[in-house]
Formats: sequence, C-alpha cells, structure tokens
Amino acid sequence: MESEPTAELIRAQLRRLRLSADLTQEDFGKLVHFSGSQVSAIELGQRPFDRLFLKRADEVLHSDGLLSGLLRIAELHGQPNWLRPWLDAERNARQLRCYHPTLIPGLLQTEHYARAVIQSDDMLNDEEIERRLAVRMDRQAILAQPNPPALIAVIEETTLRRADESFRSIMTQQISHLLECVKRGGVLVHLIPAEATVHVGHAGPITLARGVEGEWLGHLENHVGGATIDRDEQIDTLLVRWEGVRSVALSKGQSEALMKEVMESWSTI
Repeated sequence: MESEPTAELIRAQLRRLRLSADLTQEDFGKLVHFSGSQVSAIELGQRPFDRLFLKRADEVLHSDGLLSGLLRIAELHGQPNWLRPWLDAERNARQLRCYHPTLIPGLLQTEHYARAVIQSDDMLNDEEIERRLAVRMDRQAILAQPNPPALIAVIEETTLRRADESFRSIMTQQISHLLECVKRGGVLVHLIPAEATVHVGHAGPITLARGVEGEWLGHLENHVGGATIDRDEQIDTLLVRWEGVRSVALSKGQSEALMKEVMESWSTI
C-alpha cells in the first residue's frame, strides 16, 4: 500500500509528531496497541503501516488527520496514468453526469456495495481490494466539499433489483443512501424502468464532467483500463448519447417512488 517517497514522508511526520508529543516509542505504542519495537520498525521503514494504524496515530497525536491524509494523497497519485486526468476533471467539475448499464455509479456507492463490486474481481488480493475501496470512498469527498458539483446519475431499475438473499441488505442500504443523497440536494437520480426497450446506453458506461469554464470532458472505462475523452467531436457524441439515455429515464419524483417501491417489495419477501 505504501509508495516511496510518500511513505518516507509519512514515517518522518509520524516520528516528528510523536517527539513533539513527548512520547517514547514504547509509550506511543501502548496508545495505538503496538509494541515499542513495532513502532520503531515502522518509523525505520522495516515494517509497513496501514490505514488503521495511521488513523489511530492521528487520533493519539491530535494531528487532524494529517497522516491519513498523506496516505490518501499517495493512493490517488498512485493511480494509473490513464485515470489521473479524469480524477483532476472530477475534482474540479461543476457538473457530473454518470450512467452505467449494470452498476451504481462509484460516487454514489456505499462502502459495502463498493467492496462487493471490487471483490468480484478474483485477480485482486485483499490488500489491493482495500486500497481500491479506500480510493473510491475518498473520491466521494467532492460531494461534501463547499460548492460541490451537481451530480446527475441515471441508473437502471434492474441494477437495483439485482440482489439475491445474501445481497439484499447491501442493496437496501445502497438504495437508502441514494434517496438520502437526493434529499440532501445537489444529486439527482433518474431510473430507467425495467420495461424500457433497448437503448443507446446499453453500449456501455458514460461519464461526463463540465468544468468551471463550461468545457466538457468524458471518461470511458473497460476491463483493461480507460480513457479521458477531450476531442470535440467525441464529446459531442457522448453528449448526444447521454441525452438518449436520459430521455428514457423517469422523472425525479417517479424515480424516488420506484426506489422506495423496490425496498418495500423486499421487506415483504
């Protein structure tokens, strides 16, 4: 999970904060449930640290989330080259439009739903699953910042109903989260009803970001990567495709009613 030189910076800040708090490695270790020798090994780079350790360290050292924040930055900068331009566009967007034919958009996923989606990839080990989950959850911070982007999401009704007995509680929580996001404002969710015929969105996910100067960028993902789209003719195509998707979706009120209906139908099973 660590990457140099950021990991070295985190270790240096950890040691500085500990010394400023006038704590020995042994005393600090007791507070974070580590031995003094384990703390020493972490500070020397002989033992890896993880998110939970840094969270505890921030709490004990009253560092306002500094160490955890440095780790989040490292994880975001550790993203593949093809994703970085989109992450910048996403952070600076004034409006985001998201559609996926089979999944809840990442910015609106609950932690449990996101973990289930990421875990479905058998090629990922536990550490990579947790790293990707942390990055996905951190990206959602843009919706809680001052003047967040307006987010419009189009979701298939069939996506919400795709839940066997073991997954139903996760989906119930997920739909409740969608309704809460809409209630808070700044987020619109439109459902495409299950009876809708084949439409252009079935060709694949569409994500668009509108910048502060009105410029649009698109993002397309596939099984081996993705690409940020900025050519005018391609953006025009994505905007037309988006309108095609949006045109078959229900209104805001109808969509909210349908989400509640899905949850209620499960409570009677």
